[in-house]
Amino acid sequence: MNRKHFLSSILATGALLPAIPGGATPALSGDGAKKPIIPPYLKPGDTIGITCPAGYILLKDIEPAIAQMKSWGYNVKVGNTVGQRDATFGGTDAERAADFQQLMDDHEVQAIMCARGGYGFVRIIDRLDFSRLESRPKWIIGFSDITVLHCHLSHQYGIASIHSKMCNSFPDDWSKADPVQIDTILSIKKALSGETMKYTTGPNAFNRVGSATGVLVGGNLKTIETLAGSKSDLLTAGKILFVEDTGEYLYSIDRMFWNLSRTGKLDKLKGLIIGGFKVKPDDPGEEFGRTVPDIVLEKVKNFDYPVCFDFPVGHQKNNFALKSGAVHTLEVNTEGVTLVENRAKS
Repeated sequence: MNRKHFLSSILATGALLPAIPGGATPALSGDGAKKPIIPPYLKPGDTIGITCPAGYILLKDIEPAIAQMKSWGYNVKVGNTVGQRDATFGGTDAERAADFQQLMDDHEVQAIMCARGGYGFVRIIDRLDFSRLESRPKWIIGFSDITVLHCHLSHQYGIASIHSKMCNSFPDDWSKADPVQIDTILSIKKALSGETMKYTTGPNAFNRVGSATGVLVGGNLKTIETLAGSKSDLLTAGKILFVEDTGEYLYSIDRMFWNLSRTGKLDKLKGLIIGGFKVKPDDPGEEFGRTVPDIVLEKVKNFDYPVCFDFPVGHQKNNFALKSGAVHTLEVNTEGVTLVENRAKS
């Protein structure tokens, strides 16, 4: 993708909607069923907490992220799980849950960034008490395994969150980072500070044209599949769904999209965004014979909402910050794709 098609962002214009208790901003969702809650945006001097609710990471490995967030004018509070390890996890289930709970309940912390993904959030999600977060929403940042939390917040509370890179993706040397890496990290700052986000990307031969407005939800497709039927299940009716994945065989991606289809998650969408899919090569003699666009378009052939492919989100360098849970407008035409946060409705 040419860099000119990457993320652009524009400053919000006009007055924001009146704040509700806790500083959140209410608005009707795309289907009018839920009112998305937008946490307060960060100001210089606010604090970002860092925790490891999934995989482990060492303090030295998040120091570039800490330095960068401090350069943006924020304070940083490092959670107790950074540097902890229990096998692949950032501490035991009890330790990870306690650390995340402490940062959610700490009134001096305005946002929480997950240090990395991996696996583990589903093991602690039911241990967490979200009552204080519900009364005083704050931005929670991450992707991949953190999709568990994005889906849970959307389903249970309607609280917006930021789907983006995490601490382990910040460049060690900012001066040597390539432009795409810089743009993706800066998109986190823009989202946190309250800029209206606008994303543009070039055309794709498999795109299906159309226009839609609705709450943006989604994340890692495998994780969404595993949450089906639980109290963290992703509700998609009247919304724009984005999905991405990595390290899966084509037949497994097909199975996951059948899950979306059979659980009704594709039936009442406003729009569908297909992000990056890093596919495992088929085993010799076991070729699936279908591409990702083949798989997707088969499942949505009876619907007429817009669909776009190769959107810059996922397990890849061009993984831009998305305000999951906020209202967006998706435009897909022969010239390309635009996704714009709709601040008038969120």
